[in-house]
Amino acid sequence: MAQTWRCSGLRWSADGPVLMWGGGRGSALSWGKRVAFGVVDEGVRTCVGARGNACPVRAVVSGRSAGARCEECARLDRAHSVAADTMADDPRPYRVYLAWFGPGMVKVGITGAARGSARLLEQGAVVFSWLGQGPLMAARRTEELLRAALRVPDRIPYAEKRAVRAALPGAGERLEEIRELHARVMELEGWPESLERAPFQAVDHTEVFGLEGLPPAIGVVSELVAGGVVSGELVAAAGPDLHLATGRGVVVVDTRLMTGWELTAVRGEKLTVPVKEWEDRSVRQDGLF
Repeated sequence: MAQTWRCSGLRWSADGPVLMWGGGRGSALSWGKRVAFGVVDEGVRTCVGARGNACPVRAVVSGRSAGARCEECARLDRAHSVAADTMADDPRPYRVYLAWFGPGMVKVGITGAARGSARLLEQGAVVFSWLGQGPLMAARRTEELLRAALRVPDRIPYAEKRAVRAALPGAGERLEEIRELHARVMELEGWPESLERAPFQAVDHTEVFGLEGLPPAIGVVSELVAGGVVSGELVAAAGPDLHLATGRGVVVVDTRLMTGWELTAVRGEKLTVPVKEWEDRSVRQDGLF
């Protein structure tokens, strides 16, 4: 019987993206590396549990779910998250940031100061700048201030992020939009006194993600299926997404869809899982050359 592994998702280290596996083992990824795996025949996708604990009933979950959790485990996982606002007395410092994903796509968010820029890498932020640092609830109030006063969202759908990665503007234009918004934010009244403001200092992840000269993708894997195979050469990675060059063109694989399945090694170039083509035909690849 072939050896199988369970994927724990994509993590970002100082050296780049790493696919994590059950037991804590990691597979470092680099541009040009072949990523190839298959889902075991007749396999089912089971819940990954919550907060480091296995799902007590090993519930079967949808292949299209990015969270790979059953309803009960998803509730437990969120109940102890910063996003759920259930940690008002958290004494740790938090940072507020602006993240840019493409023209007209800027969001505000918060992250634990101890995590550094890991959260921005995990979200696939092409450019970001810190806004300030302070207690959790002060960071939350600042985030709400931006949403109310400037209508800056706190979420950008991944589908929108993916659709523009191969057509990003030059470095100067990438920085300008977030620079202008940072300046407007600094002029707002109503900042919490306990939040220390940060000057504009943009960090550009274009090179880290491998986005320079990225070919347009034909679409994105919509789900894995029992017996399905994914194989391609890694040309870029951003957030949880891998951009793989396949015989059909570049295809985006959301590694969150890999969790919960039993996977095995495969050989050769194959792509036998459902792929959703881009609805915006303008970003489709016209040819291989």
